Amino acid sequence: MTDRDVTVREPRLSEQPRAYGRSPSKSEQICQTLRRYIGSGQLGAGQQLPAERALSERFATTRITVKEALSSLEADGLIYRAERRGWFVAPPRLTYDPAIHTHFHQWIGEQQRVAETRVLAHGGALASSELCRWMGVAPFTPLYEIRRQRLIDGRPVLHVSHHLLANRFPDIASAPLASSLTELYRHRYGIGQGGAKLEITPSAARGAIAQALNLAEGSAVLRLVRVNYDEKGGLVDCDIEHWRPDAIRICLDTRVLVPPPDMSRPPLAERSGAVGG
Repeated sequence: MTDRDVTVREPRLSEQPRAYGRSPSKSEQICQTLRRYIGSGQLGAGQQLPAERALSERFATTRITVKEALSSLEADGLIYRAERRGWFVAPPRLTYDPAIHTHFHQWIGEQQRVAETRVLAHGGALASSELCRWMGVAPFTPLYEIRRQRLIDGRPVLHVSHHLLANRFPDIASAPLASSLTELYRHRYGIGQGGAKLEITPSAARGAIAQALNLAEGSAVLRLVRVNYDEKGGLVDCDIEHWRPDAIRICLDTRVLVPPPDMSRPPLAERSGAVGG
């Protein structure tokens, strides 16, 4: 993008909105300007921002101040950084309800976006100490690991490693591993989806995960560990997902998990004679 691409008139310092009775800092001014460009659509989703050096010249400030402003906008999910490529305007976040187990391509398609899955590696492995804890299995339990990169509209947003109980999935290596594993389990192995345990924590992208997500080493990611069970409560696998935090918003709606009350029965207070306090 060149200087001629930016057409919004820059407000004078006297026109800048004041926060808590003080003039906004240079970093805040940069944030306000870029927010207006993005909000007006003059900077659209996926569009690349000028380089940090160009922005520092344009706003007559230091690169440190520019980086501070960009990091603030990144934290709000308005822009994202691609390693060795620069800064881009982020598309709207996807709504992700991890309590509803639907396969990736289905729920991405339901939100009018394009999903893609790439298999990075797969093979046998022994359960690590962390996997032993999460899955409740003994040390040295044979697993089969599948590592995949998942993209939305061509942009890498998710690195996921699937750790399957090897004895439940014979000949899994010959299966189409880029397809939905949920559907593969059902149709090829007769294993349906039951409940799951979830653990969500902030984490840092390193090594293969940073590379798959096109992030700098140590960049913030959202880690979601899901242990899956079949309809009878038997252990199936463990998914370890690392998401770009600007790609999703996590929303849990527990109403879909709670059965509706039996309206044919009287309230508990009437049945027991209890009095509310």
